[in-house]
Amino acid sequence: MRQLSREWRAAGEKVAFVPTMGALHDGHLALVKEAQKKAERVVVSIFVNPIQFGPKEDFASYPRMLQADSEKLSSLGVNALFAPNAADMYPAGYETYVFNEKRSDILCGHFRPGHFQGVLTVVCKLFHIVEPDFALFGKKDYQQFTLLKKMAQDLCFPIEVIGCPTLRDPDGLAMSSRNLRLTPEERALAPELHRAMQMVNEALKGGETQRKVLLDIFAEQMKHFPAFRVEYAEIRGASDLADFSEAIDRPAVLLVAAHLGSVRLIDNLELSSP
Repeated sequence: MRQLSREWRAAGEKVAFVPTMGALHDGHLALVKEAQKKAERVVVSIFVNPIQFGPKEDFASYPRMLQADSEKLSSLGVNALFAPNAADMYPAGYETYVFNEKRSDILCGHFRPGHFQGVLTVVCKLFHIVEPDFALFGKKDYQQFTLLKKMAQDLCFPIEVIGCPTLRDPDGLAMSSRNLRLTPEERALAPELHRAMQMVNEALKGGETQRKVLLDIFAEQMKHFPAFRVEYAEIRGASDLADFSEAIDRPAVLLVAAHLGSVRLIDNLELSSP
């Protein structure tokens, strides 16, 4: 993979990279199409990364459909699919990891200890293997995107990390490979999470800037749907995920995680200014 990438770059071609865990949906394919606008060559990786899953999480049940994914990428004209196995990425004796001291233990990181260490480590390794000029990530996992952008900056990667808007189904549900595991009843209910988030945004646009009031609006709406088990709902600074003490006085994002049945849904909404 590295040799192929270096050959392209030696020929004066730019390389864009889309890391994934497979079970590709239209959100992933939108990233590929955006990558094709940025560079002559596009690489997609598929690797279900074991070190970002906790012991009670869904690593074993995470959807794997390499053949179908490969066909989708081929139809789009992707230049290379890199699909290593765990022994390739973490050989016997592996003991080096990447950690962000400020943002790894908040939000999702608080509820999934070690998760972002696993994410940062695998993407760091993939960056070294693929050596791209551009790396594209969806903003559905907003915390992950900010961490990866900061990692590239702090560790001096000569890579432009690009965040692309979250793609949603027509009813508002953020596209995710995990949505495949929702039952029909759960799938019908799932968009209520995004609708509650939109109510917060509308309140902010209407002039309500108090953090607690805005979060109470979300909580009150979710009370109508007890099937959701909300893990967290927080408003954080859009650039650094710093908390707000009271008023929302700078660009902000609402970040939410909730369980519906056996599926953990995450979503976020970049909030409008009042």
